[in-house]
Amino acid sequence: MLNIVVVGFDGALASAMTGVMDLFALAGVTWNRLQGEEVQRHFNLRIASPAGGPIHCINGIQIAAQLSYAQIDHVDALIVPTIGGPIEQVLADNPELLALLQRAHREGWTIAGNCTGTFFLAEAGILNGRNATTHWGFKQQFSQRYPAVKLNTEHLMTRDEHIYCAGGGLAWFDLGLHMIERYVGFEVALQTAKAFVIDYRRDSQLSYSLMRMAKPHKDELVKQVQAWLQDNYAQRFTLDQLAQRFSVSKRTLIRRFNAALSCPPNAYLQSLRIDAAQKLLEETELSVDLLMNHVGYEDASSFRRLFRHKTGVTPTEYRRRFSRR
Repeated sequence: MLNIVVVGFDGALASAMTGVMDLFALAGVTWNRLQGEEVQRHFNLRIASPAGGPIHCINGIQIAAQLSYAQIDHVDALIVPTIGGPIEQVLADNPELLALLQRAHREGWTIAGNCTGTFFLAEAGILNGRNATTHWGFKQQFSQRYPAVKLNTEHLMTRDEHIYCAGGGLAWFDLGLHMIERYVGFEVALQTAKAFVIDYRRDSQLSYSLMRMAKPHKDELVKQVQAWLQDNYAQRFTLDQLAQRFSVSKRTLIRRFNAALSCPPNAYLQSLRIDAAQKLLEETELSVDLLMNHVGYEDASSFRRLFRHKTGVTPTEYRRRFSRR
């Protein structure tokens, strides 16, 4: 059987440890039982902690460990769960885990980080120059702390050679299914997903993220334009007309927006409109054609294409997932 170790630490998210262990432990088990077939276990799973003692998770639960970091010999994969506590403090409190990850990287073991657990991989330096993702809500913090990492939080999961990263707090099941497919095969991964009644091969976390463009800045002109756009995003107007309204040139408006928000005014406006469309899809039963008019679009194909680009799913799929009705 393949050997997998989940490396625990105080402040970890308990479900990101126990959930991924359940997934691996029951691959080839639950589905086979449901089908009346012989059980075939594929993975040997253990939990490690810095000194082999219990792990105090963020929700107050204590999880027993079977070995210490120092006792880890060769394994097929190390999995780093989500950091549930203050990220910088948890990183500072766990130098042993950073050393373990560096050793695992040197020896070519598979290393997988879930959600904010990817901060450990980046802190250990093993993501420098590599593709990675993390939870969309921590994109700015991650990018500022680790500029050498090729971060793309649009992706729910990334793989760069032997290193995996998964985006959201519950993305451990996406990570686990992908690793089951790699180690055992597609059929077992699909059967495991069906047994757990979870979607397989999700590829984006865009539809789960909030608009992140309204970051703090001190440009009063841009603040005024933002406020006006918030109230008038559904209107039809050109960039020249917008600049004229605030008595500046189009070039100046674009330059000030780029400096304050790292995006031009038209991109900011599109995000406002898509954000409004998401809310309408969640809260109303308006048809997509009517809904797009409510947020300022006239061409249905252009709206659908832009919505999918921004959220990773079609408007219909977004409503199916997130409608409150």
